[in-house]
Amino acid sequence: MNSRLLLSRFGASLSAARRPAARLPRHALPAIRRYATSEQHTMTVREALNLAMEEEMTRDENVFILGEEVARYNGAYKVTKGLMDKFGEKRVVDTPITEMGFAGIAVGAAFQGLRPICEFMTFNFAMQAIDQIVNSAGKTYYMSGGNVPCPVVFRGPNGAASGVAAQHSHDYAAWYGSIPGLKVVSPWSAEDCKGLLKSAIRDPNPVVFLENEMLYGVSFPMSQEAMSADFLLPIGKAKVEKEGSDVTIVAHSKMVTHSLEAAEELAKEGIKAEVINLRSIRPLDIDTIIKSVKKTNRLVVVEGGFPMFGVGSEICAQIVESEAFDYLDAPVERVTGADVPTPYATNLETLAFPDTPLITKIL
Repeated sequence: MNSRLLLSRFGASLSAARRPAARLPRHALPAIRRYATSEQHTMTVREALNLAMEEEMTRDENVFILGEEVARYNGAYKVTKGLMDKFGEKRVVDTPITEMGFAGIAVGAAFQGLRPICEFMTFNFAMQAIDQIVNSAGKTYYMSGGNVPCPVVFRGPNGAASGVAAQHSHDYAAWYGSIPGLKVVSPWSAEDCKGLLKSAIRDPNPVVFLENEMLYGVSFPMSQEAMSADFLLPIGKAKVEKEGSDVTIVAHSKMVTHSLEAAEELAKEGIKAEVINLRSIRPLDIDTIIKSVKKTNRLVVVEGGFPMFGVGSEICAQIVESEAFDYLDAPVERVTGADVPTPYATNLETLAFPDTPLITKIL
């Protein structure tokens, strides 16, 4: 299990003094890499999320947004910029700092036929609203015998950011992914974010939409189709970002970036890696992974969450239980975050999460 490699890197740093790496301003971090040339139409993840909400609010007057600082401040990460000016304070609602309270309002509004988008400043704060998300939103449709749907979207940044320490860096994909009744989405690119958020808003089920703060400012190419107001992506379907024949790499959210970069490095050595962007945690598109493993005969799963009981663990289990197991020429490898609370110190934080060199080394 290659979280051990992360732990060994992490542990080594504790035994020797190291000068902290030069730290970029937080606002500069997302602009480090772009995924489109200047000739292509590009859009940042932040812009794609904003456009998805604007289009759906224009299409359906039952859609509204609520959360901390979403209106007058344009959102903590400016994802809701301009929406209050266009739709007014009745549809873009600033709330007090009470996640349990405004998540409960969102769930109740969904029970009454509205389609709320509930923004958490970070999903770490959604821990205060876990009962509303899991018990009220996730279970009521089943417990009502199919009579009370709950079309609510819970969205906001998830997982590690930069310099925000243990209580602001948790990845909740595996937590929410284990709950029947919830759909869980973890997008990577701008197209992912626009198409999946629009589908989440239209979905009759509660959807947990896990964004990544480090990706908000990254630009991605947008196809002509994706620029359309009718563009939707199905929840529960993965995307093969790069085709290959020697090894399958499965990742979600920011780890897709590192997996593609590692695949580029491997290509220089003649190794053709296939990279799958999960997009959806629940439902999990295990069929796409099985198909790829049958072709490549090797599987590596990359995630930023903890190694114990994670998304990678579930994928490993399902592969072992499927016909793909007989096609494996080597054990499945997991690359995860270190099994420690996220450190605040820059040098330790860097070592606590998978990066491109580590993934390349393992492959």
